[in-house]
Amino acid sequence: MSMHKIEGSNHHRAKLEQVLPEGLLVNRVWLYDKGFTRSAVDYYLRSGDLVAVTRGVYRRHGPPLKWQHVAYSLQVLGYGLHVGGRTALELQGLAHDLPAHGMTTIWLSGAGRLPVWANKVGSGYRFVQGRSSMFAHWPDDALTTLPFGHWDWPLRCAKLELALLEVLANVKTSADFEAVDHLFESASTLRPRLVSRLLMACRHVKVKRLFLWFSERHDHTWFHKLDIGNLDLGSGKRQIIRNGALAGRYQITVPREMADGSR
Repeated sequence: MSMHKIEGSNHHRAKLEQVLPEGLLVNRVWLYDKGFTRSAVDYYLRSGDLVAVTRGVYRRHGPPLKWQHVAYSLQVLGYGLHVGGRTALELQGLAHDLPAHGMTTIWLSGAGRLPVWANKVGSGYRFVQGRSSMFAHWPDDALTTLPFGHWDWPLRCAKLELALLEVLANVKTSADFEAVDHLFESASTLRPRLVSRLLMACRHVKVKRLFLWFSERHDHTWFHKLDIGNLDLGSGKRQIIRNGALAGRYQITVPREMADGSR
């Protein structure tokens, strides 16, 4: 190979490294927007500087992808998703009992639709999307960013207040009640103004009633500062678990062992 070709190859590789961080997953549209031509992308693929991890999705060679790489890549590609629910609580220290083995579930939320390829590019974890119908919109300050990796990528994430509401959408069993009860027990620092605005914006009656029931049960200081006078809690009873006891004030069925307020 001539010296000219070697230098040209090194130049192209250096340009790709400058623009595309290791671990970031992108598509051709993203690469074209960064100034790469179709022929340049094809060149990178032939040379091995760019790897197709699945159809239409590319990365540079590097170590195995962590789920954070994939989640941040979705954010960069404009999918409108954020880390939510249980995963957001774990990242912010509210939930500590991560599974010791097996597949780790990573919860994403938002109006965007999780692409099929997201669960094809890594191993040891799987992405699950929470209900997108809970909110038509939520307050801007319900989301935060958490730094990840060597470049401190700003990973978009639900704040504790929003993440707790997202978790409640999946409560169906007594075991779920017990797990969420531990979360609310630790949730002593929620911001009542943000909680109030989120409850007003939430369209899911079951979630709102559950949130208030758990909040009243643990009686944190912030609960007494909530502004929920005009909160729409719907009408009628809501069966959440079978053979449960009816929590009269909020008209939801809860585990009988929790109905008397014991913990």
